[in-house]
Amino acid sequence: MSSIADNIVDFKSRLPRGVTLVAVSKFHPVEAVRAAYNAGQRVFGESRAQEFVVKVKQLPDDICWHFIGHLQSNKVRAVVRAGVAMVESVDSKHLLELLEAEATAAGRTVDVLLEVRVAREETKTGFSTDELRDLLVGEFVRSLRSVRVRGLMAMASNVDDDAAVLGEFERVRSLFDDLRQDAMAWSTRFDTLSMGMSDDWHLAVQAGTTMVRIGSAIFGARI
Repeated sequence: MSSIADNIVDFKSRLPRGVTLVAVSKFHPVEAVRAAYNAGQRVFGESRAQEFVVKVKQLPDDICWHFIGHLQSNKVRAVVRAGVAMVESVDSKHLLELLEAEATAAGRTVDVLLEVRVAREETKTGFSTDELRDLLVGEFVRSLRSVRVRGLMAMASNVDDDAAVLGEFERVRSLFDDLRQDAMAWSTRFDTLSMGMSDDWHLAVQAGTTMVRIGSAIFGARI
């Protein structure tokens, strides 16, 4: 059985230049995160606020922490003050407002990705294409001072159909390129597209993602 360190090295060797690996450490112990860290990994993803806050206190300061799950309003302050670098799962204007307020109060700058609703499952959250266009051409995002909108995040449908998943990823990539033109009016750093997990990352890379979120393929099954 390969080790966490071996898995980190393997993934980094297979990812194209310019694609960032986010090691999704949610539900895994601090010791597992430290093993990945010792193998050179520095970007980690968590999805539960309480678990995230505990891990931050026990692990090295140079880790770049991403919050990748649905962020509840009452958890925003804790996540921001714990030192989150990027929230990948912003799915509403209200959440942007809360992040701006808490980051300003903490004297920090937080990067965010806007979640695109592309999957077929009704349980998936995120902005529609029209909502994203309205948000990015409006005055609101230009008024943000402590939050930087860096790009988009998407999760494909949970189906056993590579062609369908690839098609969804390609649509998001096309949307990202299109919205980038609108974003250039207020930002030169709309440069991040986060797509692909353990089962479909290769399809996301094929579609042109700049970031993948890999959990079980690195750390094994959840415990």
